Amino acid sequence: MSYANCLKKHPYRIVFPYVNSILRASLEKGSPQKLLKDYSTLLRFTAFCPDYRTYALLLRACARCSDLYAAMEIHCHLTKVGLLSNQHITHPLLKLYIAHDRMLEARELFWSMLEWSTDPFHGNLMLTGFLKSGQLDKAYQIFKRMPVKDLVSWNSMIAGAVRSSHLKDVMNLFSRLVSSGLVPDGFSFSSVLSACARAGARRYGVWVHQLMTELGLEINHILSSALVDMYAKCGRIDVAAEIFNTVKRNHISVWNTMISGLAAHGLGSDVVILFRKMKSEELVPDGVTFVALLTACSHCGMVEEARRYFKSMTTEYSITPEVEHYGALVDTLSRAGLLDEAYNLVRSMNVKPDAVIWRALLSACRRYRQTKLGEVTVEHMTSHGSGDYTLLSNIYSSANRWNDSEELWKRRKQKKIRKSKGLSWVELGGSTHEFKAGDRSHPDTEDIYRVLHELSKRAKAEGYAPLTELVTKDVSEEEREELLTFHSEKLAVAYSVLKTGPGTEIMVSKNLQTCSDCHEWMKIISKVLCRVIIMRDRIRFHRFESGCCSCKDYW
Repeated sequence: MSYANCLKKHPYRIVFPYVNSILRASLEKGSPQKLLKDYSTLLRFTAFCPDYRTYALLLRACARCSDLYAAMEIHCHLTKVGLLSNQHITHPLLKLYIAHDRMLEARELFWSMLEWSTDPFHGNLMLTGFLKSGQLDKAYQIFKRMPVKDLVSWNSMIAGAVRSSHLKDVMNLFSRLVSSGLVPDGFSFSSVLSACARAGARRYGVWVHQLMTELGLEINHILSSALVDMYAKCGRIDVAAEIFNTVKRNHISVWNTMISGLAAHGLGSDVVILFRKMKSEELVPDGVTFVALLTACSHCGMVEEARRYFKSMTTEYSITPEVEHYGALVDTLSRAGLLDEAYNLVRSMNVKPDAVIWRALLSACRRYRQTKLGEVTVEHMTSHGSGDYTLLSNIYSSANRWNDSEELWKRRKQKKIRKSKGLSWVELGGSTHEFKAGDRSHPDTEDIYRVLHELSKRAKAEGYAPLTELVTKDVSEEEREELLTFHSEKLAVAYSVLKTGPGTEIMVSKNLQTCSDCHEWMKIISKVLCRVIIMRDRIRFHRFESGCCSCKDYW
């Protein structure tokens, strides 16, 4: 009903500007509830017919007092009077739905807005709402239907894919962003470099770095850290060091990234030197620095240094140790075989130990065959993952306690805890090739297995003996050996040998920690083939060359 008709039908005449001014006054005085109450009274007892300004004020009041249901009622009125095509109204309504996580209502409103608006601002609000709750698939639906996408749209999707660990999607989105004609900014580059680092996608990362150089992008501490991290995690710690030595190092994050990279590569002495250099340049270490330092100590068997760094946190820098610092020190002691000291440290911690700390102790119990302490450790763990069952099962298997091992797997099955799938992948010819244990899905499967059998045969001739005690099933020796032969990292190496020429460096990434059998196999294969094999597992890097590993078998 129009305003004129309202005036003819009702005896009371209320002029719009004055009513809106009265309502606005309530809002400005901090009384949004009074505004909503006055509005209801006017509707019931006067000829007042709201215009779009009135509804805009009402929605602002709803937002101020978080009255979602009043907003939904107003939404119904707007639909009836046909004012949903006014951006002064739809914008605050959309923001209100998103703020209250009512994304289904927000999405329906957004679909209707597409009929009259191409402004990417509203689509970006929707992307933010879905991505904040981890609904990447819903965000993709919005993204695809947005008629206009600006740089914020692309950056939102790229960052969301990074957070959801959809790393291939990140690289695909970034390539499409570049092809769209828009120029990526620092946020775009830092996000895609993070994805390259996590995926071990070195070739793509190098291309991204080259693009940054071509665009003349200003390198700040965030991008410096991202570049150092990418090259370090893609196996090129030498390039990471070159970049570190050429960029500005006036921010602690750049130093922390370089120290972490060196730690992951087991370069403990370099970490110590770099930390001294950092102090000489008068940069004050923070908690992240000490996590990296203690991690380097755990990877390199630097027990005394770990104790000293841990103590200096509080005595020299007034940093209160957190669970990550305790975890790194426990890991250092555990790997060195000092299980009693590690266990006592866990029991005396000022913070509650998490699953990572107990798992570090449990892993050492498997390595040093400490069955009793392993059982005690498991009892302290409030929840158990697939890896915990595997570790304890390995402890039982190495002690020939097959019944206990079998019972453990039954309990895991009853609790419906699925075993984490081990995946290994290699980047060759611009594509990533993934493998899992016993995988026969690759197009070159027959050739891969032929190469793998030949490599295993040559490894045995050089003295390799499969560590069959790692198999947790009570099966024959031949079956155990076969199960070990087809581990995912061995398949990845065999594929790399198949597709590359003699002397070419092989780079393999794995989502879990590599097993000791594969570790021994890699050492011997590097000698047999006269090749460098770099293995990046969940914990660290291993560089196999001439029958030796950079970790010095301390991993």
